[in-house]
Amino acid sequence: MKKTILLCFIILQAACASIVNDANIPMTVSFSDGSAGKCVFRNKRGAWPSAIPNTLMIRRSDDALIYDCESEDGRDSDGSIVSEMEGAKLTASVIFFDLGITDAITDKHRTYQGNIVIPLAPKKPIIKEVNQTTAINKNDKMPGMIQPSAEESSEAVSDKTKLKELKQLYDDGLVSEAIYLDKQREILLK
Repeated sequence: MKKTILLCFIILQAACASIVNDANIPMTVSFSDGSAGKCVFRNKRGAWPSAIPNTLMIRRSDDALIYDCESEDGRDSDGSIVSEMEGAKLTASVIFFDLGITDAITDKHRTYQGNIVIPLAPKKPIIKEVNQTTAINKNDKMPGMIQPSAEESSEAVSDKTKLKELKQLYDDGLVSEAIYLDKQREILLK
């Protein structure tokens, strides 16, 4: 009888770790704006580089999962994901007489959120400075360096208005950068 009870106790002890969880959990990861890129996830149990978006297996741990990411267009994001305790599964481990010790050592009672959306800063518009050597008027002088006559003054106001309108079209995305720079040069060189 004692041998039977001892055998049952050993079986329950051995079964308890398998009741709780696998060591790894799946995580689906993406960027907040749907961009592609790459990330490195790490905790005290290891490091996992990954392309984004992706689903990867991460080792459970009681510490936060740290991520360091970069989108294809060079925007960086870093932060951490909190490790949470799966109370019901830990309770099952306690009921089976190991008092949660096995799972506490292996961190199998911990989990991370399954779907992660990594925040990225909005894309900044690319503003290229116009090289001042391209902004030369007919007299080979920089704009603003000569005092215009009354006739030239009204033409300068008209040019200024045209440049503002062109800039607004470019900012609204209605004109490509190449067209914007060509038209700007054309207005400044006339």
